Amino acid sequence: MSDVAPTPEPRDEIPPPVAAAPAAAAVAPPATRWWAAIAALLLVLGVLALALAWKTDQRVASLEQELVKRQQDSARQAVEAQMLAKQAHEGMGAAAAKVALLEARVAEVALQRTQLEDLIQSLSRSRDENLLVDIEAAIRMAQQQGAITGSTEPLVLVLRQSDERLARYSQPRLEGVRRAIARDLDRVRSIGATDVASLTIKLDEAMRMVDDLPMLAMAEPRRESQRPAAAASAARAAAAASAQAWSLPAAWGEAWNGVSSRVWAEIRSLVRVTPVDHPEAALLAPEQAFFVRENLKLRLLNARLALLSRQFATAQADLLNAQAMIDRYFDRSSRRATSASELMKQVAQQSRQIVLPRPDDTLAALTAAAAGR
Repeated sequence: MSDVAPTPEPRDEIPPPVAAAPAAAAVAPPATRWWAAIAALLLVLGVLALALAWKTDQRVASLEQELVKRQQDSARQAVEAQMLAKQAHEGMGAAAAKVALLEARVAEVALQRTQLEDLIQSLSRSRDENLLVDIEAAIRMAQQQGAITGSTEPLVLVLRQSDERLARYSQPRLEGVRRAIARDLDRVRSIGATDVASLTIKLDEAMRMVDDLPMLAMAEPRRESQRPAAAASAARAAAAASAQAWSLPAAWGEAWNGVSSRVWAEIRSLVRVTPVDHPEAALLAPEQAFFVRENLKLRLLNARLALLSRQFATAQADLLNAQAMIDRYFDRSSRRATSASELMKQVAQQSRQIVLPRPDDTLAALTAAAAGR
């Protein structure tokens, strides 16, 4: 082996692209710069986005803290407002109580002031004015009592007393008042007032007689006192004629008269003829007769209540119905039925509405006399 290195064979070496590199370098840098600019822009945008997100997060956190703080403040203020409202309500209640107390005291003071003014006026008025005021007050009170009771007695009594007081006082300027009182007194006396007390007594008497009234449905035997006088006299005349015909002695004639009278009475009691206008009235059963009597009592009681309440039209209507019941169901030939019917007629005639006269002349004269003072 020799130390001489072999000589490499010559190759066809490709020369480096010296000339092409500058051309590629001349073309590639613009695209790279665009991508670099885009990447830089994206990087900047990302940094900005991160900065904005961080800043937004910080702001949201601060807003949450602020909202929590404000919510706590609102809750505290609501509690305080509720307490203040409660205190205000209690204060209003206390104020209302104080106002009510003050109003009561003001009303009491006003009443006392009115009474004091009346007292001062009464003390400052003269004797004549006091007399006129007393007479006017008494007349107005009597007028109200007469309107309530329907009687002229209170007004007549007050007018008479007023005339006596003026006569004792003997004041010439009050003679006109006395003349007006005399005119009103005559006018009031001319009005006939309804005596309700006597009318109610008559109705009570009629109600007590209802249970003893004979009914058409229940025939009652005639008593000796109920026999007609004509029949008794005829029987005695017939007995006397027969006694004279037989020429009997006086003792035998009297005995025959008594026997014939009794026989004739018994014969007459066997047959009784009663005219009946309403056939159904004669066919009432005993229990129905009881209800008829009770209905009649109720009618009379309603009339009594109507009289006491000054409803005279209602009282007259009830009395007419009661009178019709007596004429229909009871024996009108009986003395009790006649008496009860007469009582009802009297009450119906006397129960009338009256208009009490007003003492206008006296009041006008009192006003004129007080104004002339």
